[in-house]
Amino acid sequence: MAKQYDPYENMLSILDSAAAKLGHSKDDNDYVGIRVPERALIVSIPVLMDNGKIQIFEGYRVQHSSTRGPCKGGVRFHPDANLNEVKALAAWMTIKCAVANIPYGGAKGGVKVDPSKLSEGELMRLTKRYTAQILPIIGPERDIAAPDVNTSGKNMAWMMDAYSMMKGYAVPAIVTGKPLELGGSLGRPKATGKGATITLLNYLKKTGQNPVGMTVAVQGFGNVGSAGAELMHAQGFKVVAVSDYNTIIYKKDGIDVNAAIAFAENHGHTILGYEEPGSKTISADEFWGLNVDVLFPAAMENQINEKNVNTIKAKVILEGANGPTTVEADKILAQKGTVVLPDVLTNAGGVVVSYFEWVQNLESFMWEEDEVNRNLNKIMTKAFDEVWGIHKEFNVPFRMAAYMLALRRIIKAKSLRSIFP
Repeated sequence: MAKQYDPYENMLSILDSAAAKLGHSKDDNDYVGIRVPERALIVSIPVLMDNGKIQIFEGYRVQHSSTRGPCKGGVRFHPDANLNEVKALAAWMTIKCAVANIPYGGAKGGVKVDPSKLSEGELMRLTKRYTAQILPIIGPERDIAAPDVNTSGKNMAWMMDAYSMMKGYAVPAIVTGKPLELGGSLGRPKATGKGATITLLNYLKKTGQNPVGMTVAVQGFGNVGSAGAELMHAQGFKVVAVSDYNTIIYKKDGIDVNAAIAFAENHGHTILGYEEPGSKTISADEFWGLNVDVLFPAAMENQINEKNVNTIKAKVILEGANGPTTVEADKILAQKGTVVLPDVLTNAGGVVVSYFEWVQNLESFMWEEDEVNRNLNKIMTKAFDEVWGIHKEFNVPFRMAAYMLALRRIIKAKSLRSIFP
């Protein structure tokens, strides 16, 4: 019987390996506290449904680390959300913020719900009540939320309103990824996809490869996948396959990415039914086995696993999602010589621009989009260069190099702060 996937154990095994390479055992004083979250809150969320009945939903907020600054992380609404998943996501946020070297720790939130089965009013009441339930542990100086799977700027507007009503004044810095009208940042919607594209281009530059004509398959055509596909297409990549939860479309000569995005925006955020000359639908098995230069998983965790890893022919895996590759699959990919550009580096663009948004809110000042993009490129490129340096120095895969870079910074910060009291 196959071992059941546990996202937190998946994260911890990589973290422990990175710590060992830096000379730390599991029980070292400098490291032991990083293996567990600082705080994990489970809340019940009563919501008045449209039929007049009250339904109770379960929600979570996990703060993994505040060593390097306020906790930061998204909120996802998903029927499979659970505490262990949220713990893993919070830890990945800690690592990601340390890799990018922005002054945040990691957090994550979730609600066990299928949002497609709720009305707009029910979603609003759920979001606001969830905010009220986690209110004791959040705040612009403590823990800042953002959108994640099945949440958006609309949910962030509701969260901001709920928190502000509790405080008695507007507090835009309580969330990022907000609409511009409420203090959101220019450049935020495409930031994760842009950060992934910057990472891929930096890798190709280091290895002397030309992106023009390189083929890409995109798994997950939501905000991250579609933005990344659009930006890669603009750089000369040929996007030959795109998939979402409904369908997978393949076209050997390259899909018209902008047309596919426009179709999804007008058809319930899905590409189901999209066609263009020469395109066809393919199965999931065919998708994973495509002979492409770049595979861009941008959906959920545990997508590349022992069941499909041996069929993967892509030369580079660019992780747009959080935790899309299991530890077991990672080992097989390394043996095959597949380059994996890891999530904690590749998809950090979202939290970097969230940091910019938070800073703008605290300063009551708004940056121009070119300033946002210039600073994003600067931070992402510096992070890649530092990960590349460790990758070369220790002869380790990029994921291990990124974890080692993050741990150096977190352990140093912990040792400087010491233990209270």
